[in-house]
Amino acid sequence: MTAKPMLVLGLMSGTSADGIDVALARISGAPPQLNPKLLGHTSFSFPLELRKEILRVADQQPISAGALSRLNFRLGEIFAEAALAACRRFRISPKRVSLLGSHGQTIFHQGQPSPYFGRPTACTLQIGEGSSIAARTGITTVSDFRPADMALGGQGAPLVPYVDYLLYRHPKLGRISLNLGGIANITVIPADAKPSQVFAFDTGPANMLIDALVQHFTRGHQRFDKDARLAQSGRSIRALLNELMKDPYLKLTPPKSTGREYYGRSYIEKIIRLGRSHRAKPADLIRAATIFTALSVVDALHRFVLRRTKIHQLIVSGGGARNPLIVAQLSAALRGSSSRPIGVLPSSSFGIPEVAKEAFAFALLAYETAHQRPANLPSATGARGPAILGKISYAPPR
Repeated sequence: MTAKPMLVLGLMSGTSADGIDVALARISGAPPQLNPKLLGHTSFSFPLELRKEILRVADQQPISAGALSRLNFRLGEIFAEAALAACRRFRISPKRVSLLGSHGQTIFHQGQPSPYFGRPTACTLQIGEGSSIAARTGITTVSDFRPADMALGGQGAPLVPYVDYLLYRHPKLGRISLNLGGIANITVIPADAKPSQVFAFDTGPANMLIDALVQHFTRGHQRFDKDARLAQSGRSIRALLNELMKDPYLKLTPPKSTGREYYGRSYIEKIIRLGRSHRAKPADLIRAATIFTALSVVDALHRFVLRRTKIHQLIVSGGGARNPLIVAQLSAALRGSSSRPIGVLPSSSFGIPEVAKEAFAFALLAYETAHQRPANLPSATGARGPAILGKISYAPPR
């Protein structure tokens, strides 16, 4: 690879399958003097029927091998279309872009091994064919980032902590990067941390439960709770919230990761049944899921982080960072439950818009892969050692 700065696109589609976030970055150097700069970001929605199929498959509904293969290739085409459309919005020729990193669409993730044909096996599956993206865009593409970490005994998630460390490490301040996507995950970066001192894990659900309840009760007319209007119109039912906080996942010791396999359709059905037993109205349940998101993060901090690490700032990104009720709950809990109040800040305070953070991260991860450098943090994923992430699909010769 050239030592000159590279233009790199990052593509991200999260667990909620809302659509595709695209970030354009200029990157040069190498850790610890890596120099990334976000140049632009945008997003595109999935076609409605395709999103329904993604969610259906991710909820472990039956699909044939042929249909899954078609979905993989079709998503590759759609990711490519998003990348090309983003280039037009950024007013940059795809020929100037050196590299593309695509997270793909997660349809299954099981970080903890379970018995399979006589041997404990962990697995993950992100689809959106990288070869299709490379062929359609003419840009060499890195995709399928998680398996390399899992092959070394890691959970394959979270992967963004490597980027969090590069962006947020501070000589005097302990920081936590919180991403509120479909799932909530944290990266803990002690003051003046070495990479081996960074740890990270999924704390539990975030937008996934809220969005699913909103879509259920509005019969698909609303996809999310804009400005938490529905949640803030509901009443708090303490007994219902207490039931949610008994979730066994919250007590599991890190490293740990989760997804739609656990917090998907069956979990939503359980919440709706709980709501009936507590005579909760739709807005009450949406409020409960919203507060549950914030309190499960706070629970994770007190249970696994604050007893061992001094933290000064919580840096929030992801779509949930725009939910005022979640942010207010986090701020109140962290201000009032510690002798050292923790400041809650949006990632935009550090120059990275909340909704661009993960797409930006996968641009950086692709850059590291192209330079044959490992970009997992074994302390975060539980892997036995460093891994060079992803699979490279080269663009056709020009």
